[in-house]
Amino acid sequence: MWWQYLCVFLGAFIFDVVPFPLPPAFTVMVFFQILFGLDIWPVITIGVIGSILGRYLLTLYIPYLSDKVLTHAKTEDVQFLGNRISKHTWKTQGIILLYTLLPLPTTPIFIAGGMSRVRALYIIPAFTVGKFTSDAISVHLGNYASENIIQFIERGVTWHSIAGLAIGLLLLGSLLFINWRALIINKKLLLNFHIWKHRSQADDQAQSL
Repeated sequence: MWWQYLCVFLGAFIFDVVPFPLPPAFTVMVFFQILFGLDIWPVITIGVIGSILGRYLLTLYIPYLSDKVLTHAKTEDVQFLGNRISKHTWKTQGIILLYTLLPLPTTPIFIAGGMSRVRALYIIPAFTVGKFTSDAISVHLGNYASENIIQFIERGVTWHSIAGLAIGLLLLGSLLFINWRALIINKKLLLNFHIWKHRSQADDQAQSL
């Protein structure tokens, strides 16, 4: 029925619209495909469309969210990184494609693109190709595992899924806490953990007293 495919769409959309790393969206595609016995290719197509829409909306709203919670200096730092990335279009596309082919959360890529105001056109094409390819492989593998649901669930919580989430968090942390301007211009790796607005405002008030 159509509502079953709507669940696939909404699941993939929700997994990829939130601003923090979740397991890859293909996990929810595999879940609904097995649960409802859906046709594989419609699941893949609808799921990828949901993921693309979710990631696109993420790039639209993340600049406003970052302006609320991050300091102006940190926002400028990430925008500087995004400007550098946008000058190397084909190299960036290749990196995004290779990363998307891996079973890793792509949240850090879209947060970086959104915060730095990089046009989604620089990210979406390679993401679409890689996403469709990797999800097609993953959903087909999930279909083979559908004969034994218990074994599939046990395999879902392995060191692979934990490592993927940890790497996603590490990449997101590097985006926020590395001073990219100092790294690119001065070739120095500097970390800055005082990036939240309320912390900086409190410091400014303390210094003024």
